[in-house]
Amino acid sequence: MAGAGPSAPPAKPVVGVLALQGGFEAHERMLHRLGARTRQVRVAGDLEGLDGLVVPGGESTTMTLGIEREGLAGPLRALARAGTPILGSCAGLIMLDSEHLGLMDMRAERNAFGRQIRSFEADVAFRGIDGPPIRGIFIRAPWIAEHGPGVEILGEVEGHPVAARQGEMLAVAFHAELSDDERLHRLFLESVEHARASAASERR
Repeated sequence: MAGAGPSAPPAKPVVGVLALQGGFEAHERMLHRLGARTRQVRVAGDLEGLDGLVVPGGESTTMTLGIEREGLAGPLRALARAGTPILGSCAGLIMLDSEHLGLMDMRAERNAFGRQIRSFEADVAFRGIDGPPIRGIFIRAPWIAEHGPGVEILGEVEGHPVAARQGEMLAVAFHAELSDDERLHRLFLESVEHARASAASERR
């Protein structure tokens, strides 16, 4: 009897959602609607076998402490180096910057639009997404204060960069998971599927 060939990847991608603190459940609901499986990530072992990762909004100082407590910084950096797509939203954008996990060549300005009382919604013309602007929900939102040449700015509000891509990492200053617009998460999952296909091709 012929030996079995290499096992096919699961039909649905598995996307981790960092669940130390913040609005991770809203991202899970959005990803489920789009056909992905999710896994809450709290310890390094939860990163095994992921096809993508979301770093949600929340409180960046609390998130930093949780990452240090669980020894997640090194494994998260290794995941990014391996080319696993990562989406950072609001505090997630801050966590990806050069002063935190150091995954993207940019520096975020915390609470750049003001404290929670200054929360607002705005249309963001998003490069790479067809159709009308994305309605961004900004809650104690950062903006990108500085960035290197390898960072592509994808959207701005009031002249300030609020969305960027570097390699397989996508970061936004707003909460796309709180709206009904699925296009940002679709864009992220397209990157996940492309990375899965490339990995499968390399294995063959």
